[in-house]
Amino acid sequence: MTAGVFATIADWLGAACLVGGALLALAAGIGVLRFPDALSRMHAATKPQVLGLLLLLLGIALRLRSPADLGMILLVGVFQLATAPVAAQMIGRAAYRSGRLDRGLLDADELAERGSTAARGDGRSHPE
Repeated sequence: MTAGVFATIADWLGAACLVGGALLALAAGIGVLRFPDALSRMHAATKPQVLGLLLLLLGIALRLRSPADLGMILLVGVFQLATAPVAAQMIGRAAYRSGRLDRGLLDADELAERGSTAARGDGRSHPE
């Protein structure tokens, strides 16, 4: 396969990744606006958004193809994968502790079963 054919295929794959990533980012934005509670919005803000960003980065990498650009794109992807789960965990914890979620939508509520301060919401660490 010649270099020109490889470049053309890489450009088309990059374009497909860019379109797919943009659609996933759009779906994440719509989900954040439309979902009813904080936990649902958290999923919309993290799962399709992270995959959408990774597809966008892959599309950019296929288009640029220079070592300096690929290194920076890799760093952005790793940073996103490292920070998105932590941010989602903190958002979920804050929503649970502040009572800004619909407990009826939870399949399991392990924190309420343990009698934690988050479930009681009174700030005390031990039951009386």
